[in-house]
Amino acid sequence: MNHYEVTFIIDPVLSGDEIKSTASTYETLLKDQGCAIVHVNAMGLKQLAYPINKKSSGVYYCIEFTSPTGAAIGKTELSLRRDERIMRFLTIKLDKYGVKYNEDRRAGVISAYKKKESKKKPFDGPVATPPVEAVVVKEEPKPVVQEVIAPVIATEEE
Repeated sequence: MNHYEVTFIIDPVLSGDEIKSTASTYETLLKDQGCAIVHVNAMGLKQLAYPINKKSSGVYYCIEFTSPTGAAIGKTELSLRRDERIMRFLTIKLDKYGVKYNEDRRAGVISAYKKKESKKKPFDGPVATPPVEAVVVKEEPKPVVQEVIAPVIATEEE
């Protein structure tokens, strides 16, 4: 049994019901071709890294499924290409590490998003510092050296 994952971006202009029906269309398409749906992840509306079809956001869906043969992939991708509601899609075959990772993530062993721990202390307000005494440095005056420039007398030679 081969494990696959198809992720697609749905046009955000559609209504909520149309978005859900689009996703369920591809779930039923996969089931009709003999695939077993393992997990459906509706990631929701997200900002795109670059505009696609002059749109800066899209609704992400990810369907993880198993298939005895790869024949279902071709038919699914063909219908994804023809559907105007789908902005982009990507189908990948999962190896044993990808399957294990997805199982652990669903079980909660691995969190989807890591929170960055801050090493800084929270700001409690201004801190009073003791006043610093002014330090005055006395410099000795430097002696002025005067250079004497001897006048140059120009003579004309004939």
